[in-house]
Amino acid sequence: MTVAGTQVLSLTGLRFDANLGILAHEKNAPQPIQVDAELHLGLQPLAPRDDHIHNVLDYRRVRQIIIDECTAEHVNLLESLIGKLARRLLQLPGVLGVRVKIAKLEIFADCEVAIRVETGQW
Repeated sequence: MTVAGTQVLSLTGLRFDANLGILAHEKNAPQPIQVDAELHLGLQPLAPRDDHIHNVLDYRRVRQIIIDECTAEHVNLLESLIGKLARRLLQLPGVLGVRVKIAKLEIFADCEVAIRVETGQW
């Protein structure tokens, strides 16, 4: 008997600099952002058929895709960036749904600003 459960791959607190924003200082220099992502992988065996990375979604690849998509070019709107990233993550093999949050950490002195999007199947 194969025992299975719903699996979600989660990366939280990924921080790096990105070229993002419409203000003059945002256009002239990158700013720190934080990305949190959840990838819904659906029903999976509780353990892979063998202990080999090729049988699972490699979270190193997911991390690199997040960084690459967010740093590829200057983007004016946080909404544009998060949509682009969510579409890219949803294209990964076996991914049924994506939840992504991107926060601009230093846009205001008293708070962070973030957008969260959920797409696909949950």
